[in-house]
Amino acid sequence: MANFGPFDIDPEDFERALRDTGNDIRDMLGKAGDYLGRVDQGGLGALTSLFGQFTQQPRPAAPEGATTGETGSGVWAAYTLDDDGQARVDQVFPNELEALRAHRDNTDDRRRVRFLPYGVPVSVLDLP
Repeated sequence: MANFGPFDIDPEDFERALRDTGNDIRDMLGKAGDYLGRVDQGGLGALTSLFGQFTQQPRPAAPEGATTGETGSGVWAAYTLDDDGQARVDQVFPNELEALRAHRDNTDDRRRVRFLPYGVPVSVLDLP
């Protein structure tokens, strides 16, 4: 279990929240600028150009769809590598938390935990 400081906030989650908030604010300013552009009465054009400075920044690429691991269409496997590098699955778990809890006290460096999407053969876990 990782310790993320006194507030127990994962830095990646925090960064993702800030990035999403920045995109939402940029969208909101863009809509406000469009509205002020339509209602440009009494010299509001300068205010619209101010909003335009914030909204004309290049947008980051939209994130791709969720990965198989995020959608949960697979299992978490605890497996052991033998001397030849062949993987042998010892246990299968429905989610990452259960797999990591079962693997918590492991001292064998050949025993590992990985996500296996449905339909992928166990041989992908073998060492090259």
